[in-house]
Amino acid sequence: MVSPHFDLPGLPAKGRCLVVGVVNVTPDSFSDGGEWFDRGRAVEHGLRLAAEGADLVDVGGESTRPGAQRVSEEEELRRTAPVVRELARQGVAVSIDTMRARVADQAVQAGAVLVNDVSGGLADPSMARLVAGTGVAYVLMHWRGHSNDMEKRAVYADVAGEVHDELRMRMESVVGEGVDPGQIVLDPGLGFAKRPEHAHNWQLLAHLDRFDDLGRPLLIAGSRKRFLGRLLADAHGADRPFTESDDATLALTALSAAAGAWAVRVHDVRPNADAVRVAAAWQDGGAALKAGRGEPVGSLANGGTAPSSTPRSGQ
Repeated sequence: MVSPHFDLPGLPAKGRCLVVGVVNVTPDSFSDGGEWFDRGRAVEHGLRLAAEGADLVDVGGESTRPGAQRVSEEEELRRTAPVVRELARQGVAVSIDTMRARVADQAVQAGAVLVNDVSGGLADPSMARLVAGTGVAYVLMHWRGHSNDMEKRAVYADVAGEVHDELRMRMESVVGEGVDPGQIVLDPGLGFAKRPEHAHNWQLLAHLDRFDDLGRPLLIAGSRKRFLGRLLADAHGADRPFTESDDATLALTALSAAAGAWAVRVHDVRPNADAVRVAAAWQDGGAALKAGRGEPVGSLANGGTAPSSTPRSGQ
């Protein structure tokens, strides 16, 4: 798998796998819908994630869980723009999780340094031009359709090969519209048109090296997703609840970081921030450590103060 050591415009270069913390400003996201729907609580949560070690905070205003219906563009803007603006004002590196070019544009103007588009530019034909024009870093995810019908599109003969080829075609398409290849991060789209009962996500994770020839960094976003809960089902066949899959997410983070992922996107930041540091020290034999000590974790290392009124990391 490709190395995480990529220089991307506007993004921190840490020489290790980055940690992207999730702030869902939604009432219906699969894991924490409603917890951060209030603007003030969303900002506090984003600040806490940064204090706990998030290198980026990913703000989204539209649920993409299986079966979710779309919200209007105006509602998505109402939810996300003030949160992005305030987090950026307070010095947090922010990404915007959106499929809409106008929402992305407003977020970049408010200070976002990355656009995380789960549709890979397919949902809004203006997205590639927006990304090209702003020069912002861009996550291009594998996507086969909107949440309300993506499950029926999850039909593969060779899931790793087909996802690879579809990502390559999408990358060629957006580059053809002016996006610099150096702006692009690829995401294999765990959980999006990938069926847990067919082990599609595990097949992708087992073959991440097949994406090496695309020459771009990979974001792995498996936190609390259904395939983890299904793996850990109880003796009666009941899947483990989303919020009880954080230990499994931590294992996924450690393995992804050790395999060379550029970043992981997670809900519970602090243990995952620890895990990527363990993986980095393991990989280089501690060469980057100073007297055995690693890079301090989170914004508190620089004397900041975490908000005290918000429960930790969505728990």
